[in-house]
Amino acid sequence: MAATPHADPSPLAIGCAVLTVSDTRTPETDGSGQLIQTQLTDGGHQLVAYQILPDEPELIRATVLAWCADAAIAVILINGGTGIAPRDTTYDAIATVLEKKLPGFGELFRALSYQEIGSRAMASRAIAGTHSSTLIFSLPGSSNAVRLGMEALILPELSHLYRQLHLQ
Repeated sequence: MAATPHADPSPLAIGCAVLTVSDTRTPETDGSGQLIQTQLTDGGHQLVAYQILPDEPELIRATVLAWCADAAIAVILINGGTGIAPRDTTYDAIATVLEKKLPGFGELFRALSYQEIGSRAMASRAIAGTHSSTLIFSLPGSSNAVRLGMEALILPELSHLYRQLHLQ
């Protein structure tokens, strides 16, 4: 059984942006993006921005950097484009933006995924880190992967990571 982290002093309402990377999804068919938005708002956080972009590294990078410059956005949650197919470019775009990487996020995500999907978990290039004062998480595009990442890793630690990043 996993250890439970110490409790945060109080929950925070953190400004978040959700980016879905897909060549085919629309707002109506973006189940993973909708799931992230619902879990964030149910957790008391604020949805500041939402966008769907095609798997184009320069568009992904430019959007993420613009959101990092927006003081209302403290967390960016990305889904899609983390595999190894030729059009999966999210990891490549995000890895160049991160100033501090959180390798434990990807490691834990793949370990948890392995318990659910077996050895196929090794193909996930889930990644997280920071750019300036913004937390960035990048998950695979499947709703099961999003649910796992949000419930097991991101939501339980979001306030703590935010506080750590903003210590004076």
